[in-house]
Amino acid sequence: MTDTIEKTEKQQHKENHFELLCGLLLAFFAAILAIVDLGSGKYGDDQIIANNEKANAYQWYQSKTVKQTLVENQRDLINLLLNSSMINEKKTDSLDKYQKGLSKDIKRYGKEKKEIMEGSAKVGKENWVQDKDGEMGKIIGAKEWENKSNVLDDAGDYFDLSTLFLQIGLVLGAIALVLKMPGLKKVFLFAMIILGIIGIYYGYTAYMIAVTV
Repeated sequence: MTDTIEKTEKQQHKENHFELLCGLLLAFFAAILAIVDLGSGKYGDDQIIANNEKANAYQWYQSKTVKQTLVENQRDLINLLLNSSMINEKKTDSLDKYQKGLSKDIKRYGKEKKEIMEGSAKVGKENWVQDKDGEMGKIIGAKEWENKSNVLDDAGDYFDLSTLFLQIGLVLGAIALVLKMPGLKKVFLFAMIILGIIGIYYGYTAYMIAVTV
């Protein structure tokens, strides 16, 4: 009778120990999942901002292209007139002066487009021609926004994988708590630990990718 009571107490002690361990691991992985969700939301918002800024930059670039094309057409028309005999020689000086002004505008538009596409940091201070809110050298290029968006998209994929593995791990841990068979309880516990570690790895990788931009 005493041996039976002792065995029962030992069994109860093992079950309590298992439940405590499983509960602590569940709490730990749930905390990691909360951190991953926080990062996923934060960098997901950053990706949306990057996509919007990229679209705005490309639209800005296109508007400069349209303006440059219009000025080039004006220049070509004046060239045609100057090379023909249709213009009075007395008027050619003013047209020639106007044509040179158009050429300067075309060159300026070219520099502006390059700065909008590449960014102020890439083109160098000597090529700053486009201001932002009245300040020079503050342009973040369309390619820079595109690169940031792509990097954050990659990070988002890793955040999703991390969330998936952690969530499945938590489900398996919950099942381990309610099962009665010791063998299966251990199997589900180990499965939770493995999936949790994989989830942590993907979450860490996601953060490392995201902080590079």
